[in-house]
Amino acid sequence: MGVAGRWNRRTVLRRSALLFGGAALGSAATVESTWVADRRLPLAGGPASATLGSGHQDVGRGGVQVLWGVRTDEPLVALTFDDGPRPQWTPMVLDTLAEHRVPATFFLVGERARRHAPLVRGRMDGHEVGNHSWAHRDLARMDAATVYDDLRRSHDAIAAATGSPPRLLRPPWGHLGGAVLYASARLDYRLVLWTLQMVESEFPHDPAGHARRIVADVRPGTIVLGHDVGDDRRLVALRGLPDMIDGLRARGYTFVTVSDLLRRAAGGGAAR
Repeated sequence: MGVAGRWNRRTVLRRSALLFGGAALGSAATVESTWVADRRLPLAGGPASATLGSGHQDVGRGGVQVLWGVRTDEPLVALTFDDGPRPQWTPMVLDTLAEHRVPATFFLVGERARRHAPLVRGRMDGHEVGNHSWAHRDLARMDAATVYDDLRRSHDAIAAATGSPPRLLRPPWGHLGGAVLYASARLDYRLVLWTLQMVESEFPHDPAGHARRIVADVRPGTIVLGHDVGDDRRLVALRGLPDMIDGLRARGYTFVTVSDLLRRAAGGGAAR
C-alpha cells in the first residue's frame, strides 16, 4: 500500500473513531462503508448520485453539458424567461418580443404548458422552448427515477403545447444534483443556467432604472434570466423590456436564442 493509501486509511479510521466514540471496527472496508452511509445519501440512484450503480447506464449519448453563458467576441445576448406559461404576463412578454422582433428562450413548466397551451400554441415561431420541470418542485431532492419521470412528463406536455420538443433544461432555482445530471443525459438535454439575473427588487417602481442596470452588466455571450410569471415585482423588469432591448441594441448587441448563441459563439461555444 502506498503512502497515499495508508494516509487515506488512517484518515478514515480516525474519523470513524470520532463518529463511534473510539470503537474499533473490523476492516477499512467496513469503516469506509459506515462513514459514507453516515452521510445518509444512497450510493446510487439517489439525489446526489449521477449513476445507478454497477449496471449498464442508460444515458443516451452519454454526456451532458452545463452552461452559464458562452465565450464569444460577438456582441450576442440571450434573453430567457422561466416559470410560464400563465395568463398573468406571458402574453405581455410575447407581445413585447414580437413588437421588437426579439427571439427568446422560454423555460416552461410542463403542468402550466398543458393547462395553458392556447397561450403559446402558434406563438413560439422564432423562439425556443426549454424544460423547467413538471410542477416547479426541487429536482435536486429527488432520486434519479423520479427526476426522469418528472422531466419526461414535462417534456411531452411542452412538445404537445408548442409543437417543439425541448432540448434544453433549466432546473428550478438552478439546483443541480447527480440525479438531475443523470436524467438530463437520458433525455439528451443541455443544462442551461444563467450569467445574469434580473434584479427587480433592487428597483421598485423603476423599470427604466432596472433596464439600465441590466444593459450595463451584459457582456458578449450573456444568458439573462427573467420570469414571465410571479409576484408584482416582476413587472419592473417586464415593463422595462423595451428600454432593455433598445439599450442593448444601442450597444451593438444582437438577440439570439440559447441554442443560436451556442451555434454562433466563437470556438464552438465553450461554457463559462
